[in-house]
Amino acid sequence: MDHSYQDWMSSLPEELWDVPLTDLTIPGSHDAMSYCLDINSPLVRSESDFFRLLDEVFYCFTRPTIFKWATTQDKSIEEQLSIGIRYFDLRIARKPGDSNDLYFTHVIYTYLTVLETLSSVATWLESHPKEIVILACSHFEGIDDKLHELFIFSLKKLFGSKLCPQKVLLSYDSQAAVRHQELWPAIPYLWANKHTAQGVITYLDWNKDLGRPEGFFVSGLNLTADRNYITVNPKQSLRTLTFSNWECLRKWLEEQTPGSDPKSLNIIAGDFVGPLPLCSLVIALNQKLLRKNNS
Repeated sequence: MDHSYQDWMSSLPEELWDVPLTDLTIPGSHDAMSYCLDINSPLVRSESDFFRLLDEVFYCFTRPTIFKWATTQDKSIEEQLSIGIRYFDLRIARKPGDSNDLYFTHVIYTYLTVLETLSSVATWLESHPKEIVILACSHFEGIDDKLHELFIFSLKKLFGSKLCPQKVLLSYDSQAAVRHQELWPAIPYLWANKHTAQGVITYLDWNKDLGRPEGFFVSGLNLTADRNYITVNPKQSLRTLTFSNWECLRKWLEEQTPGSDPKSLNIIAGDFVGPLPLCSLVIALNQKLLRKNNS
């Protein structure tokens, strides 16, 4: 695994030190914690009653299928940090019948808790004091106002003075964040909801024509297969789908530019960021800012 980008932010050329983070291209991890999904955990609350019944009756079939299509990453969060990922898509929920421990989700729950994982992030940052991470917390299924306040208190205690804008930009997609000035609002994620590279590219190009959002925003290079596609392609998985479409996505990615122009990109997130060279390609795009400044 390539660790040459573990300090890429602090290694940027001096000419880029004053460029806002919103004008850089930053590599991100879609559903960053799906590498530790617990195949035996309950389905998330938002799943339909029909799918719950199907999962109960055909458990031996549904669980392997869920696992191979819900798993979007295969590297730990520390490994993702060390290869250069700086944006993390973190979907958080409380398990039915569980205590106040919170977990990550993608159809099912993870076996790692949220706080033990974020403690690992805080520890990693101690060893990389000039790097900045963006943690995008969202979904929050089964979490009431009281649990939001307890969780936010724990986050403040964990990260302390590192919170926005020092080292940790913590985006919190809930009204509960309004009462806490240290928390960043939700960051828009442009999600194509398509199972082909061309479908994703068409969607992202359409959004580029509309002009970039203000502030941070994410362009998702991740593919999405609906249940009809999964049913008629039983030998496939999200991994095989992603790898088979990667070359087309890579060519499009290499043509993109950072900066403040209406068609520029900011955070670019994808699946399987360990085995695929998303990080190196996204970080390299920032060199175009140098050429633009020197022209």
